[in-house]
Amino acid sequence: MFSFIRLAVLVVATATLATAETHTVTFTNLCGKGVPTLKANGVTLSTGGPYTSNGPLEAAIAYLDVGCGANGEGCTTVETTLVNPTSPGSGSSTDITLIPPHAFSVTTGFGYYNGCDGAGADCNNPSCPTAFFKPTDTGVQVACQTDNVDLVITFCD
Repeated sequence: MFSFIRLAVLVVATATLATAETHTVTFTNLCGKGVPTLKANGVTLSTGGPYTSNGPLEAAIAYLDVGCGANGEGCTTVETTLVNPTSPGSGSSTDITLIPPHAFSVTTGFGYYNGCDGAGADCNNPSCPTAFFKPTDTGVQVACQTDNVDLVITFCD
């Protein structure tokens, strides 16, 4: 009986681990300059290496630091929330922002992978139509309704 209970606990623990939420953000910097930076709530999570969250990654920003302010001011910035959907429309959302004090600095793009493959956006000039210029430009957000989706952010592609 004791080994059956231990086995049942092991099965439940393994099932819990298998369904834990994770999201990875990776960078491709083709500019030959600058430092890819990922932040959330003012905390730097990555300066170029892959970052994996164990749980949702909410209200994160990413930019290529080429003389930007502490939160990407003066640079093209990617805003993202990566979260497993709990109801229709409640999953991940990512966008490119040029809302002042952000400004075009380098060509920047993003794309989801491990789910919603092919969904993303690119911004290659100061007037790119795929970026936020004012808070009401919500049509440029790119959503993904897949569990554990990952994101790649590319600079100077």
